[in-house]
Amino acid sequence: MPTSPLKTQVTPGQARREGRPGIALTVIAACQLMVVLDATIVNIALPHIQEALSFSTTDLSWVLSAYTLTFGGLLLLGGRAGDILGRRRVFMTGILLFTFASLLGGFAQEPWQLLAARALQGVGGAIASPTSLALITTTFPEGPERNRAFGVFAAVSAGGGAIGLLAGGMLTEWLDWRWVLFVNVPIGALIAFLTPLYITESERHPGRFDIAGALTSTLGMASLVYGFIRASEEGWRDSLTVASFVAAVVLLAAFAVVESRAREPITPLRMFADRNRSGTYVIMLSLAAAMFGMFFFIVLFVQNVLGYSPIEAGLAFLPVTVAIITGAGLSQRLLPVLGPKPFMVTGSALTGVGLLWQTFIAPDSSYVTGVLGPMVLFGFGMGLNFVTLTLTAVSGVAQHEAGAASGLLNATQQVGGSLGLSILVTVFGTASREEGDKQARDFLAHATPEQQAEFARTHQLPAPWSHEVLTHGISTAFTAAVAMVGLALLTALIVIRVRKSDLAALSGTAEAAGPPAA
Repeated sequence: MPTSPLKTQVTPGQARREGRPGIALTVIAACQLMVVLDATIVNIALPHIQEALSFSTTDLSWVLSAYTLTFGGLLLLGGRAGDILGRRRVFMTGILLFTFASLLGGFAQEPWQLLAARALQGVGGAIASPTSLALITTTFPEGPERNRAFGVFAAVSAGGGAIGLLAGGMLTEWLDWRWVLFVNVPIGALIAFLTPLYITESERHPGRFDIAGALTSTLGMASLVYGFIRASEEGWRDSLTVASFVAAVVLLAAFAVVESRAREPITPLRMFADRNRSGTYVIMLSLAAAMFGMFFFIVLFVQNVLGYSPIEAGLAFLPVTVAIITGAGLSQRLLPVLGPKPFMVTGSALTGVGLLWQTFIAPDSSYVTGVLGPMVLFGFGMGLNFVTLTLTAVSGVAQHEAGAASGLLNATQQVGGSLGLSILVTVFGTASREEGDKQARDFLAHATPEQQAEFARTHQLPAPWSHEVLTHGISTAFTAAVAMVGLALLTALIVIRVRKSDLAALSGTAEAAGPPAA
């Protein structure tokens, strides 16, 4: 019997249905959409997760931080793995791990089970996401075709947040909060099935894995975040709180030593030698810290105080996505004319004004005055910064290191968001505890015997007393967020010295780094 032509032509690692770039790009973009979407799709479901699994408000932040810490901490290692082991193989591994973790999270019955699944999702995302971007460079030839593919990838990254808000609202309201995790299972399985059919394996490059650097940085940041959240509940003198901070200092110091001695470090410390790049990382860290907190607390406010359904909450956040995209588009057009510094300063200032406005949030605040107005200002300011920070991060970097510089910026965004959220949750927890004692005394002074007995049993205040506690904690947390953005503004004013002439050489370098983070 003659051999099939298909079998004789396909070599190991070659796509079995090669020559269909449209389908290949769809598979790659679907992976990025799933990873990006996962942050916001879970955000909308947070109040329902809190009720179903009995999370405290401060512990609820771990549902986000468990994902972003492992994602940000292992992001650079995931990109390195694709170069050394083959990008298609690593891409599929990340997708399957992400899919399996989503399935486990959907079946979680205890808080620790969901948090473990979210951390595992972060590992899968850290493996798949940088590899998906790198696959574009190996799948599409340099020139217009690759540029169009990068454009699709960037559009998916930017639009994934908005899609996640709507999808999270619909799934939570029409089905159950568990479906914000279950929805990844069929999508991930389909991506894993299609990948070997339409995407060819990349060439392997020799190299070393900086496992010690990845572990010490991720565990160090996790200890730091845990210390802040523990302090919000048990106080700063609690032995476990102190032990967490000590462990964080030791681990992060070990990380610095490991990176300074590693032959192929996961975080090249020379990236911080340039003042503009270091300033860019500080600005991104500060803005991400405020951004994660803003989304976390406003989700709780619109659903618990304003009484919005999950779908209404998802729709309520769409204007901030439009504002971010508008700001990003404006900065991209005017950067060659004005240079990056005006956008960093203006963007950080607008973000700070939006957060300052939100410090006045109260139980009787409306959506327009308490949420919409400040969110649009905040989002537009963030949009002005996103493209600007990405280009500045790769300014003056050799083309072969542009990916590392851009990847480090993305990792800074994720880790900064986790750290910032933990700090803001600590501020929220302390303020809420003090306000809760005050509101409890007021409630008991006016409560009926039946209400007093119910409070003694549940230790939960009914509305409007509970709304007073929640909004007081949120407004106090936003005050701390204003300080974080103030650091970004000062850095933009004092540290950044990139001129518009420095951007002239960035066209090729920016392409090597990939599209900006969304």
